[in-house]
Amino acid sequence: MRVRGPVPDNMVGMRKGLVTLFVVAVIAMAVGLVAPPVYRLITSHGLQTASIADGSGEPASVGVDGHWSVIPGVGANRSQAGYTFDEVLPGQAKTTSGRGEGVTGDLIVNDGTLTEGTVTVDVNSIGSDIEKRDINVRRHILQTDLYPDAVFEVTKPADLSALPDDGTAATVKLTGDLTLHGETRQVSADLKVLRTGENVIVEGKLPVVRKDFGLQSPQFVASQIADDGTIDLLLVLALS
Repeated sequence: MRVRGPVPDNMVGMRKGLVTLFVVAVIAMAVGLVAPPVYRLITSHGLQTASIADGSGEPASVGVDGHWSVIPGVGANRSQAGYTFDEVLPGQAKTTSGRGEGVTGDLIVNDGTLTEGTVTVDVNSIGSDIEKRDINVRRHILQTDLYPDAVFEVTKPADLSALPDDGTAATVKLTGDLTLHGETRQVSADLKVLRTGENVIVEGKLPVVRKDFGLQSPQFVASQIADDGTIDLLLVLALS
């Protein structure tokens, strides 16, 4: 039987060094796999609903009266809707947004006055740039399986007779009922309205108080979500 002598100190040091390198390599690999998505989840601001594209305005070629319907739009001016909320994360604050193009609607204008109007948003179409965030928002905050749509219905006539027809925008105050997450509340907002060519483009933010609509705080990050947020709209309309 062979009897081994004591292991030299330099060999012991080499083995410890190899073990240390292996542990460091494993940790580095784990950090490399986990850190990027976690960093994105914490720092990403999501996808903001677009504004009316610069240089979009041209003289209006149709009147303001009639039955207007939301259309997809083209180029930078595409109908879309989304949300914006502030978040407070450990050590920092940021704004998070999501958007989608699942929006439809119809408005009636008689004698220069908006008398009726309904805009419906497919909430499932709204997404940010992080899938995990979107899944949690849909399941745990908006509960889109139970409440797939958000609806805004005009309840107070709005005077549109002073809207310019030279391709410049003006502000119109709109009041209506917002139904979200199974709750309905009256909201008012100043919207930017542009008559351009055969279209009307509407941009604006409808105020949302989270607790009024029973919207819970997210569970996917150790964060607090602000109670005040907005439903964001960019609507391209055409006569139908």
